Amino acid sequence: MNRLPTGISVLDRRLGGGLPAGTVVAFCAEPASQSELFLSELAAERGTLYLTSVRSESAVRDGFKRTGADAPTVRELEGATALDQANGLVSTLPDGANLILDPVDPLERSEPSRYRRFLNELQTHMVNTGGIAYLHALKGEEVANNRDITQHVADVVFDLQTEVTPTEVINRLAVPKFRGGGSLDEPMKLNLEESVRIDTSRDIA
Repeated sequence: MNRLPTGISVLDRRLGGGLPAGTVVAFCAEPASQSELFLSELAAERGTLYLTSVRSESAVRDGFKRTGADAPTVRELEGATALDQANGLVSTLPDGANLILDPVDPLERSEPSRYRRFLNELQTHMVNTGGIAYLHALKGEEVANNRDITQHVADVVFDLQTEVTPTEVINRLAVPKFRGGGSLDEPMKLNLEESVRIDTSRDIA
């Protein structure tokens, strides 16, 4: 099976080289987390179309500039037609490209049958082009009503768990779902500063 590296070496090693070409990933994370660092590293691995549904195009490009990374192709989704806009842009994706939808939440608030159709068409397009789609799904106080559909259709689920204590911020990445492969048997403890890397500090019970 052809595997594509995510661009995050610690994750690729655990996943046997990366993700199968054509994969749709639901990347679930708290709004107040370093999830954007993940998106930056994912986008740096190969040509990427970055669809932003909340922040402006200029804000996304500025975010990449602050990290020293080249910004991918960024397009802003706006208003009630965001789902249709996303569908049209997905259809232009070339072979082997990444798609990042950040966040997917506004689209998840669409009528369920329309949203299911979008996800199924997205999945078909990614399989046909051999790329990877990352749907950034926020685990905030108001989880979108179609989140279950997102996670069910997704081939892989990345779950970034962030715990804030009085003395540190602890980040762990779990992979509870990996269709056609093996999910990780335990979460990886990560250090999320300038890059995504393994946290080698020891937990003290």
